[in-house]
Amino acid sequence: MKIVVNTRLLITNQLNGIGWFTYHTLKRLVKWHPEHQFVFLFDRKYDENYIFGPNVIPEIIFPPARHPLLWYIWFEHAIVNKIKKHNPALFFSPDGYLSLKIKDVPSLPVIHDINFYHNKKGVPYFDGVFWRYYFPKYARMASRIITVSEFSKNDIASYYNIPHNMIDVAYNGANEVFKPVSHTEKENVKKKYTKGQDYFLYVGDLLPRKNISRMMQAFNRFKKSSGSPLKLLIVGDRLFFTSEMKRVYDRSEYKEDIIFTGRLAQDQLRMVMGAALSLLLVSCFEGFGIPIVEAMYADIPVITSNISSMPEVAEDAALMVDPYSIDSIKEAMLKMSSDEKLREELIVKGRSQRLKFSWDNTAKVTWNSIEKVAGSAKENDI
Repeated sequence: MKIVVNTRLLITNQLNGIGWFTYHTLKRLVKWHPEHQFVFLFDRKYDENYIFGPNVIPEIIFPPARHPLLWYIWFEHAIVNKIKKHNPALFFSPDGYLSLKIKDVPSLPVIHDINFYHNKKGVPYFDGVFWRYYFPKYARMASRIITVSEFSKNDIASYYNIPHNMIDVAYNGANEVFKPVSHTEKENVKKKYTKGQDYFLYVGDLLPRKNISRMMQAFNRFKKSSGSPLKLLIVGDRLFFTSEMKRVYDRSEYKEDIIFTGRLAQDQLRMVMGAALSLLLVSCFEGFGIPIVEAMYADIPVITSNISSMPEVAEDAALMVDPYSIDSIKEAMLKMSSDEKLREELIVKGRSQRLKFSWDNTAKVTWNSIEKVAGSAKENDI
C-alpha cells in the first residue's frame, strides 16, 4: 500500500502540537509497517531526521505554504499532480488540510480542533476566513476523520454535521524526554532562570486563546495576596504577543517576576518542566493540551481550565479553574503554592492519568483509521 502524507509541518526546531503529532505518529507508522510505502510531501528543504525509514519517499513541492493564499495554491494546485502521479491508497493529512480537487483518492485528515469558531477574534483575520470556509468542505469530503479528544470529536460532529462513527479519537502523547529531574538539576534550573526561586510554568505559543493576559493578572493578584517570592516562567514563541498582553505586562507591579524565555529546545524544556512548582495552563480553549500530559510525566502538578478538552485530559489529577475568572486562577495558585500535600496528591493522580496517553497509542489508533479507509476503498472498487 502506498500512502501520501502532508508533512509540511515537520520543520526543525519549530514543532508545535500538530507538528509533534505528525512527528511521533509517522515515526512509528513507518517503522511498524515497512511493507508499506510512504510519500512525504514537504513545502521546503527537509531535515533528513524526518525521513524515518527506507520506505519513505520525500518530495519538495513549491511554494512554502505559510499564508492563506499559499495554502490555497499548495493544496488546490501544487500537490494535485504529485498525488495523482503516485496514485496512493489514501492521502493522510495530519494538519487537517485536504485538496478539494483530489476526489478519486480517499482522504484521512486529522482535525485537531476547530477553535477558529470559538475564538474568532483570537486568530489572524484571513487565516480564520480560510479555515471557516475550507474546513467544513474538508470534513465533508473526508473518508474518515481523526481528532485528538472526545471534546473535539463532538465539536466537529456538531459544527459539520458529521456522524460520530466517522470520527476516531487518537489522543496525543508526551515526548519521552519528560521525566522527573533530580534535586540538583532543579536547583540549577532555578538558578539559571528565576534567581533560585520556585516558579509557576506556562508552556505554549502566546496566542490570545491561551489566556496569557488573565494568567499574568492572576499572578499579580497572587503576589499581592501572598507576598510569595514565586516567579512566573513563560515558555513559548512571542509571535502573537498582543497589545493587550503587552499592556498587562507593562502595568504589572511584579513584571520582574514574570520571565519570558522564548521557545526552548526539548532538552531545555524537559529541565524547565521538571523543576517547576506547577504547570499553569489556563487556556480559554484547547483541542487537547499536550503540556498537561508532559507535566504528569515529569511529576509536576497541574493547574488548568475547566472547559473544552482540559477536564477530559486532566480529570481529577489537576486543580481546575474558570479561565475567565482572574480570581479563580489566583486562588488556585495560592492553594497550589501553600499546600505541599495537595501537590503530592496531584502528582500521584497524574501518574495514573498519564498512562492513558502515549504516542504508541496515538499511532495505533491512526493506523486503524488508515486501514478502515483503505479497506473501504477496496470494497468500493470491487
